[in-house]
Amino acid sequence: MRATGLPASLFRLPGACALAIGLYAIGMHAQTIPPSAPPPAAAPSETEKDPLGRGTPRGAVMGFLHAARAGEYGLAARYLHTRESGQRAETLAEQLFVVLDARLPARLPRISDAPEGSVTNPMTPTQEIIGIVDGRAGPVDIALERVSTGERTPIWLFSAATLEAVPGLYGDVAATGRGAMLPAFLTRTRLAGLRLADWLAVVIGLPIVYLATLLLNRLLTRLIRGARRGADPGPDRISRSVLPAPARVLLVVGIGGWLVSALPLSLSARQLWSNAASLITIGAVVWLLILLNARTEAHVRRRIPRTAAAAGASLLRLVRRAVDVLVVFAGFIALLRYFGIDPTPALAGLGVGGIAVALAAQKTLENVIAGASLIFDQALRVGDSLKMGDVIGTVDHIGLRSTRIRTLDRTVVSVPNGQIANVSLETLSVRDKFWFHPIVPLRFETTPEQLHLVVDGIRRLLNQHSLVDAESVRVRFIRLGASSLDVEVFAYLFAHDWNHFLEIQEQLLFDVTEIISHSGTSIAFPSQTMYVANAPAGDLERHVLGRNVNADRAGAR
Repeated sequence: MRATGLPASLFRLPGACALAIGLYAIGMHAQTIPPSAPPPAAAPSETEKDPLGRGTPRGAVMGFLHAARAGEYGLAARYLHTRESGQRAETLAEQLFVVLDARLPARLPRISDAPEGSVTNPMTPTQEIIGIVDGRAGPVDIALERVSTGERTPIWLFSAATLEAVPGLYGDVAATGRGAMLPAFLTRTRLAGLRLADWLAVVIGLPIVYLATLLLNRLLTRLIRGARRGADPGPDRISRSVLPAPARVLLVVGIGGWLVSALPLSLSARQLWSNAASLITIGAVVWLLILLNARTEAHVRRRIPRTAAAAGASLLRLVRRAVDVLVVFAGFIALLRYFGIDPTPALAGLGVGGIAVALAAQKTLENVIAGASLIFDQALRVGDSLKMGDVIGTVDHIGLRSTRIRTLDRTVVSVPNGQIANVSLETLSVRDKFWFHPIVPLRFETTPEQLHLVVDGIRRLLNQHSLVDAESVRVRFIRLGASSLDVEVFAYLFAHDWNHFLEIQEQLLFDVTEIISHSGTSIAFPSQTMYVANAPAGDLERHVLGRNVNADRAGAR
């Protein structure tokens, strides 16, 4: 195949689809079409089921088609509600089969399989319309009616009104000449219930249609690339294709449906294509949504800040997996609906089970949701220095369940995200300015002139410094302390980080000590002065000795 120069995917998808359609045809032919009906039993009871499968509308239609397709028109005539008998009944059955095989909509699985029918029209509860066929005189309802024979339970037969319009419809089909240009062996020879003409249409038409989609994809990709390069000479983001594989599959299904309606295919082929197209469409839509979800994840990931890239990627991957599971589950529900299975009980059970799981994993879900809020709200970033209660450190990692903080002791503290979301955080690393706020204590012996020199000198120092916010400078003599005269220094410093702030603060403190020294005073230290009243030295000595003696006696006791 490589020697032909065609892409390998051209032979993969059509071959797989053809194989799937073939297997599906064999399965449908073996499962949905009943075998040749055995001869009716003698004297059946009223509660016995009809041996020809006419107890339900679907059974009656499938039984008639199977008998007519096998050429047993005498048996097929037993599915007609008519007074004709013999050769005339067989001719009517053959004409009805030709009309249905050529123009009946391929909706056999939708025909009711209940004994009472679908009862879509309460005014005619004993009538079931299985399709509408267009004729020259207008659309004709192909209907079944429930007939009571008196021998057994009521059975479903093609209605008399439908049979009256069959000769006219048969003439219209014969006039159009559907399939007349094909050789007889292609229309008469059947394989697995399908004509050879139908198999050729699938085997040859499907690869041709898929090849057309590949060529269309290449053409559109080149055109869009050229348009984008002309408008924006930047990097080309369209590196693969405009039409991904699932989109091409959907395009093949759409074109195939149009071709099936235009070609003279039999009802079996059209029904086969309808069933296969429905299944392929569900699978392609699920596939396309999964690819779209992946593209969305990649687009959002590029917009996440680098500081939260790891946590954001983890959260996006979790959300993507959850959405993928929901998409696949929705596709599975659609398949169940297509095959006529009611998923409501299963959904109810899953709902109860989901509530139980949610209650059991309440804390985990709380931490995951809190982690998502931290990531998207950007309350924390990797590398931030923060203070949370008694914990001071740097954010080392933000996960879905917990956040790791490296403390000043170089240990790592893991804090659940739910706990972080409920406490007050002080982020130290996001400060735009640093607070310079020392209290300068001066000795009580400092004179007012010296105090003025100190206050004015510190104020002048801060106002002239390039890294000090001049509008925030405040230097005030604030109080008479217990052992000092206190001067408050208040200012904001412009620094890159904490180390830079410490460097600026160190130089300012050196300058402040020089200002104090040049003013003639000094920094006070904690001290106490004891004042003793004037008394003779002997009395004071006797008083102290007496107090010491009393203390010694008390200690001896």
